[in-house]
Amino acid sequence: MTGPIKRRLAHLRYTTPSRGVEVGEFRYQPTRWPRAHRFVVIRRPQPEELAEQLTLFKLGRYHYQVLVTNVTLQPLHLWRFYNDRAGIELVIRQLKGDYAIGSIPTRHFFANETYFHLLLLAYNLINWFKRLCLRPSSKTSPSRPCVNRFCLCGRNSFAPAIAPGSTCPRVATVKSPGCMHCAP
Repeated sequence: MTGPIKRRLAHLRYTTPSRGVEVGEFRYQPTRWPRAHRFVVIRRPQPEELAEQLTLFKLGRYHYQVLVTNVTLQPLHLWRFYNDRAGIELVIRQLKGDYAIGSIPTRHFFANETYFHLLLLAYNLINWFKRLCLRPSSKTSPSRPCVNRFCLCGRNSFAPAIAPGSTCPRVATVKSPGCMHCAP
């Protein structure tokens, strides 16, 4: 974030369209840009709730997100629109990395379509499993370690509490050699 933009943030007039969110906007032409653009500022007091869109920086008692846009939505709707897009981009990145959706193995349309649907089914099954069965602390981990914990050592993945010192549940059919719970 450049110094001129940071200096503008303190002098903006903010409105509160929703509890815990303040918005402001200004027009600014950065150096070497051909014309001025609309900058929308979202300001939230600390501590902030978790969001899919990362916070750009902290300044004083607030967290700020600054969007440069040519979209004519109201600032709060614009922020929600871009947050939704950021969430989709995370899903696409996960599909490319964990599910190999970027390298479909055939050149036949119907085979590719079937492969794609199977990958999406696997993605949905993993996400529903994480929502319904995992402890809250495990839900934020990526899907591949989640699947490995489920397949290799179900003790760490299930929501029901397991007494300390107990062995892995019978669901874990393969013992993980490096797992402290599966070790003999």
